[in-house]
Amino acid sequence: MAYGCTLRGEHYTFGDLKTLMAKASPARSGDELAGLAASSDAQRIAARYALADLPLRTFLHETLIPYEADDVTRLIVDTHDAQAFSPVASLTVGGFRDWLLSDEATSEALSSIAAGITPEMAAAVSKIMRNQDLMTVSRKIRVITKFRNTIGLEGCLATRLQPNHPTDDLKGIAASTLDGLLRGMGDAVIGINPATDSVSNGLALLEMLDHARQRYEIPTQTCVLTHVTNTIEIMNRGGAVDLVFQSIAGTQKANEGFGVSLGILKEAHEAALTLNRGTLGNNVMYFETGQGAALSAEAHHGVDQQTVEARAYAVARAYNPLLVNTVVGFIGPEYLYDGKQIIRAALEDHFCAKLLGVPMGCDACYTNHAEADQDDMDNLMVLLGAAGITFLIGVPGADDIMLNYQSLSFHDLLSLRKLLNLKPAPEFAGWLERMGLYEARNDRVLDVPPGKTLLGQMVR
Repeated sequence: MAYGCTLRGEHYTFGDLKTLMAKASPARSGDELAGLAASSDAQRIAARYALADLPLRTFLHETLIPYEADDVTRLIVDTHDAQAFSPVASLTVGGFRDWLLSDEATSEALSSIAAGITPEMAAAVSKIMRNQDLMTVSRKIRVITKFRNTIGLEGCLATRLQPNHPTDDLKGIAASTLDGLLRGMGDAVIGINPATDSVSNGLALLEMLDHARQRYEIPTQTCVLTHVTNTIEIMNRGGAVDLVFQSIAGTQKANEGFGVSLGILKEAHEAALTLNRGTLGNNVMYFETGQGAALSAEAHHGVDQQTVEARAYAVARAYNPLLVNTVVGFIGPEYLYDGKQIIRAALEDHFCAKLLGVPMGCDACYTNHAEADQDDMDNLMVLLGAAGITFLIGVPGADDIMLNYQSLSFHDLLSLRKLLNLKPAPEFAGWLERMGLYEARNDRVLDVPPGKTLLGQMVR
């Protein structure tokens, strides 16, 4: 079915829904390199007019990737909740935008429709929204998850402490972990990207993290971001697995490129649940995503990169994760060229995920060959903080020395919490105060000399 719009006397035609969605997207380098982007600003605006008039129901009857050819499409279609969709079923994409921004769309109302919103609906409405609109709606949505603490509460900003090391040296990782804990980081997860992705290395890293967690009774969770099949084997060997990690994408072919399937994710999810390691809840999965992953694997089926990214959130949603984050600028300028594109993509990802009921965080980051800098990341973290982001990632000095990219530092995240009056997860904040690292009355992390607290013993 073709779609069209007449704008200032010129008629624009879009051959199918996939084309309409791509042409309506904000400019980004990935879509341009793939030949999917609008050829002019006028064509982009015409596509948005046509998209705004499209009934939301269209996405239930016209799939962008065929049902028979893609298991993510089948997941989206087969799990759609018609009853949850019913309050907005009569709306167009433009009408949905207006409703989302209205006072009628309360936090409770937004939560109640989440299971009825498909990724394509979320992506479509985001394409006709300004950054301010994306933030305003995201701010109203709270997705609460639990394992050993509570993530996503109003007024809280959790953080992932990322103590990566280029050789997986245990002492180096321990030093970075201590550095983060002393600055109030790590309530979302203490998560290591291993330099050597193997079962034996994963076991050693998890044992070290779990020993420190238990010794100091830290109410958080740990994770080694190894491949899901390694984690399954680690669980089989009795390893200390809190969270199962996997990078995911929005098409079956892209997930196959990651060496994963929906069946493998289900197996890992069920295995992790049997461990019963959580004390407050049983959200045991941790997923990472990022715009451009499917395109880089030539697994996008001609769908624009932001819409494919939103489809990944349907995969995540199926396994009730504790954490999901977009590594927004990690793939490089071939997909998000500069700071402006990175910021826009992060706000889109956060909005679409939250609208689908997914607990969304972000690695506000960029590669060294992108047209971006730390000022862009400062801007992005403040925008995401104001928009109610679930968690952000912090690395020592904002420079990941293993993955070789730039992110946010522990000090950056401390500044953001102070700037926006945001607190750690309550259980973690209570632990910090008991350890003499945090003063709840004045909401500040204390500068405690190593050795003054029990935690300081880790230095020695």
